[in-house]
Amino acid sequence: MEGFVDFTNRSQGRDQLFRATQYTCMLLSYLIEHKADKEKLVMKLKQLESSMSSGRKMFRLGNMVHALVAARRTTQLPDVVPRFCLTASNLTRALYFVCDAVLWLKSVGLQPDVDKPKWRNWATKCYYFSLLMNLARDWYEISWRLEQAVQEEKIKENSFWDKHNEELNCVKCDGLHGFLLLLFQILKRHPPLLLDLVKNLCDLSGPLDTLGIYKTNPGVIGFCGVLSSLVGILTLASPHLKLKQ
Repeated sequence: MEGFVDFTNRSQGRDQLFRATQYTCMLLSYLIEHKADKEKLVMKLKQLESSMSSGRKMFRLGNMVHALVAARRTTQLPDVVPRFCLTASNLTRALYFVCDAVLWLKSVGLQPDVDKPKWRNWATKCYYFSLLMNLARDWYEISWRLEQAVQEEKIKENSFWDKHNEELNCVKCDGLHGFLLLLFQILKRHPPLLLDLVKNLCDLSGPLDTLGIYKTNPGVIGFCGVLSSLVGILTLASPHLKLKQ
């Protein structure tokens, strides 16, 4: 109980709970919208989804500062690729929060003249680019671990097998199956990397649909949003599962 109270006292914790509720409503309304006598329930779910979205926008009003602080911190990273990817991600996320704040002002009537479609498009593009940078960082983390695993495997082969057996093993390990097996083993050994990859891939569904790059439906977006939110809740509740920056 104390852990739950501590979790909900944090703004990120409340945002993730609101987010999970928002996308659960989206998923449920999509699943039952074509069923008879469910019109009122669908309407209530969509109203709750809209309320959760508005609440999250209010919670995120100060996140631009957090993103800029994070960008400043990531500029100190020693490795060039993570430094570039994470700094670019945090800066574009800060721009996303600016656009999000403008949209919130529009929704509450403080700035009625705001061009909502234009600002929503800018916000989506910033969020999309931020996710791409996060995925580039994830792939970099995976690629150097793959290279390290291959080198370790070669050392083991050279130590315990003759040249003929080594050639046979290489034939067995080459190809898509060997790559996927090695990738699975790496992600299994590094849960924070796996969770970060899953979250970023799930988060892509919304921007891809909104920008018209890959059209899906509210059911897919809702499912991906719920899964991403659960990963976010898990990493907040267990910080050791969050990928270090």
